[in-house]
Amino acid sequence: MHLFGLTGGIASGKSAVAARLAERGVPIIDADLLAREAVAKGSDGLAAVVKLFGDGVLLDDGSLDRKKVAAAVFGDDDKRRALNAIVHPIVSTLTFKAASRLRDEGEALACYEAALIVENGVADAFRPLVVVSAPEELQVARATARDGATADEVRARIRAQMPLDEKVAVADFVIENTGTLDELNRRTDDVLAAICERLGVDADRYE
Repeated sequence: MHLFGLTGGIASGKSAVAARLAERGVPIIDADLLAREAVAKGSDGLAAVVKLFGDGVLLDDGSLDRKKVAAAVFGDDDKRRALNAIVHPIVSTLTFKAASRLRDEGEALACYEAALIVENGVADAFRPLVVVSAPEELQVARATARDGATADEVRARIRAQMPLDEKVAVADFVIENTGTLDELNRRTDDVLAAICERLGVDADRYE
């Protein structure tokens, strides 16, 4: 089974592309969902995070307050690296298990959707790599509408990430998301067809 990568930036449209791929029948391994599983209530991952940050990052029900953790690591490289050292190995293990299950089920192709594929230095493990890109002003407009954040808050989050053009530079396929959802879906369909051709996968599986 071939596992290709999908990444992008804040509000660039990565999730919309993943949704279209899923609609076409491509299984999606969502790194964000796996990261939530890695620190689920009662897990060893959660215990390690609490040891690092203290009980203040827990909600009343004993689950992780992800917003508090995000605030704690924002702008603090040491804390972010320490958190990543806990979560990323667990996510890697869960990704391998999910890919193995899909292979055993006879899938020919699957997509690994993650925000930090390039930052984590694992782009070559998920070739071909698809990067969803959009101009910063569109990212800001979409994120403010979606998250209720201010434009300055969104720009600060964008600055804290790797610039999109650096991700585009190492991509095998780039999807420019500057138009309507229908246009984005058509671009996604074209990229899926190109991936199938490159990997020798029967594209008719995803009609």
